[in-house]
Amino acid sequence: MSVTEMDLQKISGEARIQPSSLVFLRKLSKNNDRDWFNSNKHLYLEELKKMEDFAGALLRELNTHDLIETGSGKESLQRIYRDTRFSNDKTPYKTNWGGGFKRATQARRGGYYYHIEPGNSLIAGGFWGPEAQDLKRIREEIAFDPAPIRRILSAPDFVKTFGKLEGEQLKTAPKGFDATHEAIDLLRFKQYLLVRRFTDEEVLHENFLLEASQTFRNMRPFFDYMSETLTMDANGL
Repeated sequence: MSVTEMDLQKISGEARIQPSSLVFLRKLSKNNDRDWFNSNKHLYLEELKKMEDFAGALLRELNTHDLIETGSGKESLQRIYRDTRFSNDKTPYKTNWGGGFKRATQARRGGYYYHIEPGNSLIAGGFWGPEAQDLKRIREEIAFDPAPIRRILSAPDFVKTFGKLEGEQLKTAPKGFDATHEAIDLLRFKQYLLVRRFTDEEVLHENFLLEASQTFRNMRPFFDYMSETLTMDANGL
């Protein structure tokens, strides 16, 4: 993506990821306990506000090319407190800033996600845990004619941005589908995820907000295909 000077003028300092936000996460990673966190909660609240500002700016950018149900950047952010009840990892805090945006109306399928973490930042989207009925419908559409989705996945903008489709896969063919089907590589997916990873330097760059927004924009052909598949009736209407 080419970011113009006019584009950059739209981005205030508050809309950028600040170095201090990554510094806080590095410190938290080394001191992931309640005593340290409570002693440094003022730092957490300062960095949380900065991330809310960034998420709000990202939401505004998203709404220039999609319709988002999520009401605010603050609303999109996930809690930093981990649910340790069923996990072997009992550290109480997440060591990333993360959140997601929900597309508006049932006609728009797929979700947007951002994850900011030192050495492991990414912008992602897609279908993390599709319901069984939706997954079956997606597979049926792919099996009927894999050409449309293959065109999307092989388009230059898609390959440049995401490389390839990601997500958990079955080791064998899903029930009811031929293991020798020409699209078995796509039919085995249990999740359909689009992921673009960023270095810390890229995350802190002044154009990261626009790069993140463009990354979400580049998901649209895939989302449009999935939305049509999941909303049309048995007669294709």
